[in-house]
Amino acid sequence: MPQLAGFPAWAPALAQQSEGFKAEYFETLALLEAGSFWFRARNALILWALHRYFSQLKSYLEVGCGTGFVFSAVADAFPRARMVGSEVFSAGLSVAAERVPSAMLVQMDARAIPYNEAFDVVAAFDVIEHIKEDDAVLHAMYRAVKPGGGVLITVPQHRWLWSSVDDHACHQRRYHAPDLHRQLNAAGFEIERSTSFVSLLLPLMLLSRLRARRDTAFDPRDELRLNPLLNRLFEGILACERALIRAGLDLPVGGSRLLIARKPVKVRSVER
Repeated sequence: MPQLAGFPAWAPALAQQSEGFKAEYFETLALLEAGSFWFRARNALILWALHRYFSQLKSYLEVGCGTGFVFSAVADAFPRARMVGSEVFSAGLSVAAERVPSAMLVQMDARAIPYNEAFDVVAAFDVIEHIKEDDAVLHAMYRAVKPGGGVLITVPQHRWLWSSVDDHACHQRRYHAPDLHRQLNAAGFEIERSTSFVSLLLPLMLLSRLRARRDTAFDPRDELRLNPLLNRLFEGILACERALIRAGLDLPVGGSRLLIARKPVKVRSVER
């Protein structure tokens, strides 16, 4: 097995460059994630969903773990679980390894996950929108999950929100929920929960995206560098939104979508 920067490398040819993301973004993310209302609120939602739908989690693979911000939170919440984090870029793995030194970290192509029925949960948080062949990723995730296990996915949604922010992030698409539901079903999954989030802040998000379309000097990183008071206010608003989701309300619109889907215990044949 080839090694890159000390990590097992399943796709070394992609480790330095990929059209789906820019490796230099990891440094900025590592500095800003912990203080950003959006990343903090998304983490809280993800941890709630894992405890709610996969409370007996013993093995976990995160596809595209980036700097390890979510990965480390999951490791803290499930200290006895076998944790495997993956990233196509070796630069991201180095940052993640500092956050979760006890976990196994591997370099791999999300379209060719080298595991078969090995994990209770396979997760991808704002990852598949970066990859043209997202169907291949979903099928690979299906193969990697144990029967009865499942996937946890977050994606950006609503095509009408597309702006230079998406171009900067190297997004291939923003999702329309029914389309993504069909893709998950085609991969073999049964959808257990699907809801929007960043819903209460959607009007402000839309205004920001309209500004981004008009202003050629717009810097998408400004959304991660908010005034501290505004940052706390937005985090509080998303906490209220999270309470609605916990209560069972599926929000119809929002800047992002959370999906929980399960692999049937009796696995049916899935055609590619």
